[in-house]
Amino acid sequence: MKFRFFSAIIILTGLFSDSVTAQTKLVQYLSGKDNDHTVAWDFFCSGGRKAGSWQKINVPGHWEQQGFGDYNYGRDYVTYGKNFRFADEKGFYKYNFSVPESWKGKEIKIVFEGSMTDTEVKINGKPAGKIHQGAFYRFKYDISDKLVYGKPNQLEVAVSKMSADQSVNNAERLADYWILGGIFRPVYLEAVPRHHIEWTSINAKADGNFAIAVHLENPVKGAVISAQIKDGEGRIVGNTQFTNSKADTSITLKTKVNNPDLWTAETPDLYEVTTTLSEGTQTVYKSTERFGFRTIEVRKGDGIYVNGTKIKMKGVNRHVWWPESGRCVNAGIDLNDVKLIKEMNMNAVRCSHYPPDASFLNYCDSLGLYVLDELAGWQKAYSTKAGEPLVKEMVTRDANHPSIIFWSNGNEGGHNFDLDDDYAKYDLSARTVIHAHHKPGNAINGIDCNHYEDYYSTQKILADSNIYMVTEFMHAQDDGAGGAGLSEMWNLHWNSKRGAGGFIWALLDEGLARTDHNGMIDVNGVNAPDGILGPHREKEGSFYAIREIFSPVKIDMKKLPDDFKGKISIENRYNFINIADCSFKWSTLKFRSPKDQFAGEEILNSGTARSPDIAPTQKGILALKLPADWKHADGLALSASDPAGKEIYRWVWKVKSNKQLLEDIVSDKGPDSVRVSENDSLLTVKGGEISVTFSKRTGMIASLANSTSMPLSFKDGPVLVSGNAVFDSLSYKLENNQATIEANYTGDMQKITWTMVPSGWLKMDYSYTLQGKYPFGGISFNYPENFVLGARWLGKGPYRVWKNRLEGVSCSTWENLKNNTQTGAAPWIYPEFKGYFADVSWIQMNTVEGKFLVGTPDDELYVRLFDFYGLTGLKPHPDLPKGDISFLDGIPAIGSKLGMRITPHPENYGPAGEMNEFSGEKRRTLYFYFGLQKGDNNSRQFVMPKENILTN
Repeated sequence: MKFRFFSAIIILTGLFSDSVTAQTKLVQYLSGKDNDHTVAWDFFCSGGRKAGSWQKINVPGHWEQQGFGDYNYGRDYVTYGKNFRFADEKGFYKYNFSVPESWKGKEIKIVFEGSMTDTEVKINGKPAGKIHQGAFYRFKYDISDKLVYGKPNQLEVAVSKMSADQSVNNAERLADYWILGGIFRPVYLEAVPRHHIEWTSINAKADGNFAIAVHLENPVKGAVISAQIKDGEGRIVGNTQFTNSKADTSITLKTKVNNPDLWTAETPDLYEVTTTLSEGTQTVYKSTERFGFRTIEVRKGDGIYVNGTKIKMKGVNRHVWWPESGRCVNAGIDLNDVKLIKEMNMNAVRCSHYPPDASFLNYCDSLGLYVLDELAGWQKAYSTKAGEPLVKEMVTRDANHPSIIFWSNGNEGGHNFDLDDDYAKYDLSARTVIHAHHKPGNAINGIDCNHYEDYYSTQKILADSNIYMVTEFMHAQDDGAGGAGLSEMWNLHWNSKRGAGGFIWALLDEGLARTDHNGMIDVNGVNAPDGILGPHREKEGSFYAIREIFSPVKIDMKKLPDDFKGKISIENRYNFINIADCSFKWSTLKFRSPKDQFAGEEILNSGTARSPDIAPTQKGILALKLPADWKHADGLALSASDPAGKEIYRWVWKVKSNKQLLEDIVSDKGPDSVRVSENDSLLTVKGGEISVTFSKRTGMIASLANSTSMPLSFKDGPVLVSGNAVFDSLSYKLENNQATIEANYTGDMQKITWTMVPSGWLKMDYSYTLQGKYPFGGISFNYPENFVLGARWLGKGPYRVWKNRLEGVSCSTWENLKNNTQTGAAPWIYPEFKGYFADVSWIQMNTVEGKFLVGTPDDELYVRLFDFYGLTGLKPHPDLPKGDISFLDGIPAIGSKLGMRITPHPENYGPAGEMNEFSGEKRRTLYFYFGLQKGDNNSRQFVMPKENILTN
């Protein structure tokens, strides 16, 4: 192949008259364009369901999702003891089509965007070319000499689910994901002149230097190749041309654009180049590509630089996936995924473990994400013979996307080193090739990508001489370490010279709607529920935690200081954007109470704040000009938005103390006197409509009664969840129209004092003493989960938290209906109802027996609701406290499936994963009201009348 280089100065006028009509590629779809727009073809499946007869199938699509064949997960070799269960399953397609007479004399190719896996194509009974092997790549055949024009042509396609090349199976299908069959991306014809531009490769640098390699088919001597560059406003900013005097098949044009707007993930400025092929005065062919000016550098021993600025990856791994259609998707799904990734304040995505649909890369270009484009090879590599054409197909399709900053040559051992130098053959910008590996010591080109190191081994790697850009970490199976432990791990990378960030595994739970099980979504046990999102992009708690942790506007203030005067410290964690270009809005809030009909908050006052001048990676102060009466509000909210007006994050702080917030809720006034009665085993205290009975044998609540509704089953507590408490005695006194009950203990809890007042409110003062490390500390009660309808609370929410995932929740009055969601399994209903909830001021349980409310004047109360698991293992992890409802001073952290080489221990993810350190006495006050308070306007309360209740 010959190359010619030509440099030109910028010319601001066109080279050719506007009267010349250009020839462009003509496209005729034979299939539909995506999973929502399909075309019916004839289909025959060789095995499994609906096998043995010709029927109709929609193309594009997987045949399993249309009731054919059988299902196969890539790790069936573990489950079933053999490599492939259905190695002989094949699909045969037929489709008749016509091409117009006007296409005579053109070069016509049939194009397949993706077919799983070995694909044999015939046109009118004649082979179109060599059988294609490799599922995720665009391939095409010149079928010009096999067509008849103006009459029907027959397309026949035979697709083998498994490849005849064992290395293709090893690379693509012996993997930890669903293995499907069929033509899953579009099929179309493209018609071009015999002499045309087949593909281009662009290298546009940050200094404005521009080069484009133009690859020609059937070149003609003396033809002129020109390139015209336009900016995002459509203005012509550059022109260059070259005369192909020797009929070379590849020509490289060069020019320079002065002061171009640069592409980054934060500033995704795009340009457009139109490349024109002319013969004499005739324009033969035109093609147009979008691109961006940017320079990517790997400075060994230092970091990854874009346009001279060091960047760090806040990334995620993404499978191409939709539950009902598998890897056959549409541009809307691609766009939504990019938006979701950006919403988490991420700046990067790894296309694991194969190149995605082209539309996904287009959105990464225009919205701004750094992309690792990956050759398939889950843990085994393609052979050189099989891999070489696939590298070419991948790179020639994707090379002009500015979002792609590295090529990834396989995953976790799926690296064929012979292919490393192939990428630059088709990529004029010669991007760096990485290996996404899982073993230490496999750095390449100065970048170590070692997977699933823990916090402490990461510290050691960051002290090494290589850049550490981890291509998989923080494994998000179930409710594991998608966001849990991420804050400390991210700060390691942010503060380290050679830390380049990483890519969380993974974006979504790869759940498949099984057509053999009435559409049930199957995640193949613990293999596929690895996502921050559910299969239909349901947002799990880690989504919001990541959003806060990765916020480029970093605010560490956890609560308002006593002397707060409106000044907030900010760190700018953008790489290219000044905080002055962002915007801020504040609001003062009134949190809704248990008596209100709805949850949420009311905005009392709002305003904007002047954005401070804080350069990237620097720190400064944001000053809020709050109204004089701002301290009368319950809360203060601050939202930050990026230069495009998209919200980055919203922080909320309590203005009032919990004691102040309870003033309008807890009352000691009542029309009746407090009364006490007892017998040999029970002591009952009554205030207002509420009666509470304590056991003299245990000191626990034995039963409750409310004169306006049925009895409540809240009882069998308090129980100390950590430590030892042995009940000793129960006594009471009645004076000043209030009853005081004292329960005495030996061990780690000495005394509990209960106080009943005429209104029916019951106050509980307790303390306990622990020394050492415990997963949790506090008290529990029992209440039947199946009686619960929902809960409303003032505190952090609406998602549950862990000790090492306290981010992503904010203070408000929240309400969750009861659900039984266990993360990573159907149904995907979020927020989960059960879990640990942080910084609770009060919580109101709504049950079929009525309501009850618990509040505290103290800070930092965690409430645990019922039984749930965090991470699937030999037993649910971590362990739960005793009882059903707990009021806690410390909660456990959550680990990961791959916390440290297949162990779930959260302490491996950093100090926040350690157990709680208790050192001395813990004191707390709780207030209880067992019933519906007067003035409660919540019309959704459901109380079953006493006479309709059947009790034993």
